[in-house]
Amino acid sequence: MAQPQRVYEAWKGNNRFFLGGRFIFGPDAKSLLVSVALIVVPVFVFCVFVARYLLHRFSVYNAGYAIPAVAIAFMIYVLLLLLITSAQDPGIVPRASHPPEEEFSYGNPLAGETPGRLQFPRVKEVMVNGMPVKVKYCDTCMIYRPPRCSHCSICNNCVERFDHHCPWVGQCIGQRNYRYFFLFVSSSTLLCIYVFAMSALHIKFLMDGDYPTVWKAFKHSPACLVLMIYCFIALWFVGGLTGFHSYLISTNQTTYENFRYRSDNRPNVYNQGCLNNFLEVLCSKGKPSKHRFRAYVQEEVRAPVVNFGRQMEEEPTGGSRAKVEDDLEIGSDLLKISQRRNYEDVDVEMGNQDHSEMESMANAKLVMGSESQIPAVVSEVRVRHSSWDQRSGNWDMSSDVMGRSASDVIGRSASVSEVASQRETH
Repeated sequence: MAQPQRVYEAWKGNNRFFLGGRFIFGPDAKSLLVSVALIVVPVFVFCVFVARYLLHRFSVYNAGYAIPAVAIAFMIYVLLLLLITSAQDPGIVPRASHPPEEEFSYGNPLAGETPGRLQFPRVKEVMVNGMPVKVKYCDTCMIYRPPRCSHCSICNNCVERFDHHCPWVGQCIGQRNYRYFFLFVSSSTLLCIYVFAMSALHIKFLMDGDYPTVWKAFKHSPACLVLMIYCFIALWFVGGLTGFHSYLISTNQTTYENFRYRSDNRPNVYNQGCLNNFLEVLCSKGKPSKHRFRAYVQEEVRAPVVNFGRQMEEEPTGGSRAKVEDDLEIGSDLLKISQRRNYEDVDVEMGNQDHSEMESMANAKLVMGSESQIPAVVSEVRVRHSSWDQRSGNWDMSSDVMGRSASDVIGRSASVSEVASQRETH
């Protein structure tokens, strides 16, 4: 008996799981190695080539040892925030196993729609804080996205309060990890400021000593020059992100909303004031994940729904669905099937009539004693069947039925000839 799959093993998104589904990353998780290197290497260079020369400058209570200790503690804190941001569920909305059947409607010919075609609205309106907000239908996840939810094309998931997909983190930034992302960016900014300030302080001490000019001081300690240039460039990146996301939090926006709706001049229904917006992001209780990645996949049986006299097949959750359009074409397919069944019933009736005609003709030939004409009956039957094939067109008349009917006629003709021969002998 095959062992049932766990949720992370049957996952339809592009995420990568580690340690048996305990950690979930984006498909570009390898970029984390670059981000870790950009944090660890500068701190290592700072501790080896800069901080150790500052130990004797703060000899009171051995305060000089706090300089490398603070840098290492900052580095560990930033790395933990990076791991928490990238290794957890950002707020993925569960997929549906089939489109929302309660929204189905059939095309109205008067409105120029295809008759019998299953349709449902692509956009709906919901009320948020007393104001209408449009939500869209996701063809991939087969759900109406909740407000502020968007589908990430990289991870192939719908994410609640979708902000953006960060390649440096290797994960979507959404409702469950946005707080840690902001803390990661702001802490990285403080780490850059700290390393830049301590390196500049070391250059000042060198200029107060045996190296009176900036050029001589940098020539004596090139590591300081490299660290200051690196931190200055990094500050434009992480510092700019910190300022931008501080603005977004104060106005209760996401990056996606800011870039998409900035020109619409629509009112922000989520804005609760600057202080409440910061409290919501930084101090509110985190929402639990809607997925149990290590749980076993549970099959959900759909209740049969009658459409045009046909019951839809039962489908388990997570089953293979190549196209959502299959459900939308049920009406036209059912119409074709019903026509095909009607044609098959007509063909069966015609076949029964043909059998009765053959028997009567065979009996007539027996009375007349003309056994040589029986093969002609068979050929006539075959010609009739071929004419039926031409009339039926795409009605899928089976050649096996024709073969069986012809063989029955031949068998009956043989039995008739045997009876005739017995009568002649008597």
